[in-house]
Amino acid sequence: MLLLMLLALLWGGSPAQDLGFSLQVQRVVTVQEGLCVRVPCTLSYPPLGWTEDTPALGYWFLAGTDSSVGRPVATNDQNRAVRTVPQDRFQLVGDPQNRNCSLLIREALVEDSALYFFRVERGRYVQYSFMKNQFYLQVTALTQQPDVYAPEILEPGHQVTLICVFNWTFEDCPAPTFSWLGAAVSAPEPRPTSSYFSVLTLTPRPQDHGTHLTCRVDFSRKGVSTERTIRLNVAHAPKDLVISVSRANTSALEPPAHSPHLEAEKGQFLRLLCAADSQPPATLSWALEDRVLSRSHPQGSGTLELVLPGVKPGNSGCYTCRAENRLGSQSRTLDLSVQYAPENLRVMTLHANRTVLENLGNGTSLPVLEGQSLRLLCVTHSNPPARLSWVLGGQTLSPSQPTDPGILELPQIEMEHEGDLTCQAQNPLGSQHVSLHLSVVYPPRLLSPSCSWDGEGLHCSCSSQAHPAPTLRWRLGEGLLEGNHSNASWTITSSSAGPWANSSLSLSGLLGSGLRLSCEARNAHGKQSATVLLLPDKGLVSKAFTNGTFLGIGIMTLLFLCLLLVMKTLKKKQTQAGTPPRPRATRRSTILDYINVFPNPGPLAQNRKATPSSPSQAPPPGAHSLEFKKNQKELHVVAHTCPGPKSFTQASESENNQEELHYATLHFLGLRPWETQEPKDTYSEYTNIKFH
Repeated sequence: MLLLMLLALLWGGSPAQDLGFSLQVQRVVTVQEGLCVRVPCTLSYPPLGWTEDTPALGYWFLAGTDSSVGRPVATNDQNRAVRTVPQDRFQLVGDPQNRNCSLLIREALVEDSALYFFRVERGRYVQYSFMKNQFYLQVTALTQQPDVYAPEILEPGHQVTLICVFNWTFEDCPAPTFSWLGAAVSAPEPRPTSSYFSVLTLTPRPQDHGTHLTCRVDFSRKGVSTERTIRLNVAHAPKDLVISVSRANTSALEPPAHSPHLEAEKGQFLRLLCAADSQPPATLSWALEDRVLSRSHPQGSGTLELVLPGVKPGNSGCYTCRAENRLGSQSRTLDLSVQYAPENLRVMTLHANRTVLENLGNGTSLPVLEGQSLRLLCVTHSNPPARLSWVLGGQTLSPSQPTDPGILELPQIEMEHEGDLTCQAQNPLGSQHVSLHLSVVYPPRLLSPSCSWDGEGLHCSCSSQAHPAPTLRWRLGEGLLEGNHSNASWTITSSSAGPWANSSLSLSGLLGSGLRLSCEARNAHGKQSATVLLLPDKGLVSKAFTNGTFLGIGIMTLLFLCLLLVMKTLKKKQTQAGTPPRPRATRRSTILDYINVFPNPGPLAQNRKATPSSPSQAPPPGAHSLEFKKNQKELHVVAHTCPGPKSFTQASESENNQEELHYATLHFLGLRPWETQEPKDTYSEYTNIKFH
C-alpha cells in the first residue's frame, strides 16, 4: 500500500483517483420547496481489502460534519442514526455495493439548501470520504402550478368532466394530494390519488357563470401546496355591456359613467371601448345614428374600440354599441356632444325693398342711404350656443328682438349711425367677431354759387357736400363745362377733399344777353343744381363801350348816379339805425351785376344734425340770399322763400331735377337811362323786390 501511494505521488496524479476512488454527481441540484428530487450518483473504489460478500455502506453528510461521529442525512447503515426529521425525507436509494450512490430528497425545505458529500465504507481498506466531489442542493420557492383542462364553454344543465394535472413524475416520489374548491363544487374534499392528476365531474348551472373553480395540490406534511384557478364560462346571452372612455392616446380608460351623455371639446382625442359579457363571445358593433361604423369578429376578445383622433362638430350624435350572440343581444347608447368656440360667424343684411339676404365679410364697408331702413342678421355655429351682441362705435346696442339678439333693425338710418359696427359671439370656450363699417351715404347738398366781376371778367365758385363725394360741372347756356380745362373764353378749376367738392369758373370776353349760368352737383344717389341769372347783360355794356355809342355812355352814367343815390340812402338809414355805413361803390360799379340763388335744400338735408363746414356758409333752411358784389364790396339783401310763378323752361328744369327753382328780381323805380323826366309817384330809391 505504501508502495502504491509513493508511485502515485511520483507519477503526479490524484492519490484518490490513482488508488481507484472516484465519484460522479451533479454539482448543483435545484428543487422547488415541497417537491421531490432524485440526485443521480455513481462511484468507484479499489478492490482492496474486501470480498463480494463484504457489505458496502454509504453515507450522505451535510458539509462540515465529522463523518466519524456525526449523523448523516441518509445512510443504508441500520446501526447509524440520521439527522433529518422525518427520517425518510432523505433516502439513499442507490446501492454502494453496485457502485451507485443516488440520493432521493422528499418534501424539500428551504433550510435543506447546503453542500453535501458522500462516504463509502467496505472492508478495512475502502473507507473514503469524497470531499472534493460535493454537490449543492438549492431549494427555491414553489412556483409550478397544476394544469386544469375544461371545455371553453359549459352548457347549463349538461354534465361535464374537468381534469387537473401536475406535471412532476418520478417513480420514487410520493403522489400529491388533489382537492377542488369553488361554488360549483357541492362538497369540496381532498382527493388523494396514486398518480399526478385528478378528475372532477359536475353539472354547471346558469348562476355558475363567472364563478371560480380551484384545483389545489398538496405535497408535504408541512402544508406546502400549489393551485390553479379557472373561471367557469357558462353559455348565456350578452349582459353587463359597458362603454369606457379615454380622452388621450396613451391614458387609461375612465370608469364607465352612468350618464348616457358625453361632452368633448373640438379637436380632442377620444377613444370609446365597448365590452360585454357573453358566451359564446358576442359580435360587437358601433353605430352612429343609423350608420354602422365598425364591427368585431365573431371570435374576438369581447371588446370593440372606436377611435376619434380629433372630434369635430359633425361627430356629435348618438353612438350605439350592440352585442349579439345566438342566445340574445344587448345594446347601450352614448350621446356625444362636441363643444367648440364660436366659428363661421357671418353677418347678413336685408336692405329696404329687398328680399334676398346678402353676406358681408369682416371689414366690409356697407353703404346705406340716409333715411332708409336696415336689417342685419348675425349667425354663428357654436356649442354651447354663443351669446350675440351688437356694438356701434364702442357702445352696445339693445337687440331689436330680445328673443333673437342676432337681429339688429335700424328703421331709419341717420348720420350718427356711421362708424364701425361689430357683431360679437361668445361662449365659455372663446369668442369671435365680425366688424363692418357702416357708411351713411346721401345725395349732394349744394351750397349757393357765388360770382364777382373784375376787370378781367366774371369769376364764379360752387361747392357741394355729399357721400360719396359729388362731381361738379357748370352749364353755360347750352354748353356743359366740367373737369379742369381752359380756353380763351373760360377756365375751370376743380378739386375735392373728403365729402366736399369745389369748382371755380372764370369767364372772359363778351357775354350774351340773358345768359343763364348754373352749377350742378351729382353722385350715385342724386343731383342738385343752382342757377345764376346775369341781369343786365354785362357783355352788352362792354360792347356799348367798345362801340363808343352815346346811348351806352348815358346808360352807364345814369346807372352810376342811381347807385350813388342808393348808397346815399342806405348810408342815411344806417346812420339813423346806429349801424356803420357801407363802403362807397366805385365809379365802375353797376346797379346789378348778378343775382345769387340758393335752392331749397329739401327735407333730407333739413334732417341732418351736423352743420357742414365749407368755404361758404349756407343760409338757414328756406331762405334765399341775394348778393351785390363789385370790387369786393358787397350789398346783401335776404328774402324768405315763397312759391311764385315759373316759366315753362324753369318748370321743365324743376321737374327734371326733382327740385323747385327759386329766383328773385329787383325792380327799381326812378329814371331809366333813356328817360329824361322823373315819373310821378316815384321815390328816390327802389321800393319793391319781387320773389318768384
